[in-house]
Amino acid sequence: MEFFRIKRDIPFMRHALVFNVISALTFVAAVFFLITRGLHFSTEFTGGTLIELNYAQIANVEKIRETVDALEFGDVQVQNFGSTRDVLIRLPASNVPQVQLVGKVFGAVCSAEGGTVADKQVTTPKGETLTRPVCSTGSAEPVSLQRNEFVGPQVGKELATDGAYALASVVAGIMIYLAIRFEWKFAVAAIIANLHDVVIILGFFAFFQWEFNLTVLAAVLAVLGYSVNESVVIFDRIREAFRRFRKMTTREVIDHAITSTMSRTIITHGCTQMMVLSMLIFGGPTLHNFAIALTIGILFGIYSSVFVAAAIAMWLGVKREDLVKATAKQTDPDDPNAGAVV
Repeated sequence: MEFFRIKRDIPFMRHALVFNVISALTFVAAVFFLITRGLHFSTEFTGGTLIELNYAQIANVEKIRETVDALEFGDVQVQNFGSTRDVLIRLPASNVPQVQLVGKVFGAVCSAEGGTVADKQVTTPKGETLTRPVCSTGSAEPVSLQRNEFVGPQVGKELATDGAYALASVVAGIMIYLAIRFEWKFAVAAIIANLHDVVIILGFFAFFQWEFNLTVLAAVLAVLGYSVNESVVIFDRIREAFRRFRKMTTREVIDHAITSTMSRTIITHGCTQMMVLSMLIFGGPTLHNFAIALTIGILFGIYSSVFVAAAIAMWLGVKREDLVKATAKQTDPDDPNAGAVV
C-alpha cells in the first residue's frame, strides 16, 4: 500500500557526509552528558522501599502521589498495581528506618482519606498473631496496608547488570542475523546506526535527568528491534536494486532504495508514532518515560536507518558483488538480444 510514489530518486547520499557529521556531533554530545550528568536511576536499580496499598474504592493515584510527595522523601513512584484499587508506592533509599518510613506514608494516605491510624492485632492464614497499622473511619477501612518490603541496592545492581547483558545479547543477535542474511558490511553499518539511537536516547535522559527505570530499558530494547527492522527493509531494497539495475553505481542504488521505501516508512512510522503519542498524552506518569523513550527512538530510528546505516555501508565499500552471486554466464538485462539463439 502506498500513499504516494516518487518517480525520481532523491539524491540522499549526495549529502551523506553532512548527515554523518551531524550524527557524530549528536552522538558525542549524548556521550558527554552520560559521562558528566549520568542517568537518574529509579529505585528499581538503586534500591528503596515498596509499599502496597489496597483501597476500598477506586484509588485516586494523582491524589496519593501529591500526598506522598508532600512528605519530601525524594523521587517517589505511585502507580496502580493489578487493579484500580491496588496501589504500589516506591520510595528511594533513605536514612529513615523502614518502620518509620512506612508509618509516615501510611499515616499520610490514611489522613487524606479522612481516617486515623491505629494498631490492630490480626491473625495470618498460618495462625500467627501480628500487630499492623489499620486506617479506619468509624466502621469503614478506606485503605489497608497489604505489604511493605525493602529492596536493597544489590538487587538493583543485579537488575542493571542483567539489563546490560540483555542489551549486549540483542546487539550480538542483530549482527549475526544481518551478517548471515546480507553481508558483514551491512551488519556493521546497522549496529553502528542502532547503537547511535540507543546512546542518543540515553543522552536525552541524562541531559534532562528523566528517571531511568525498567520500562525505559524495555523501550530501549524495543527501539533496537524497531530500528533494525527499518534497516533490513532498506537493505533488502538495495539488494533488489543491485540485481535489477546493473548499470547504476552504488550511490545511485542506495538513493533508489531509500526513495522507493519512503511511502512505506511514512505509513509505518506514522501509525506507530500515533500510538506512542497516545500513550505519552493519556498513559499517565507510569507510561510517560516509556513513551518518551519510544518517541525519541522512533524519530532517530528513521534518521539513522536512512542517513547513517546506508551511508556507513556506502563508506565501507559495499558493492554489487557483495550481495549478488556471480553465475557462470551473466547477461545484460538491458540487451535486447540477451538469451537469443541463432
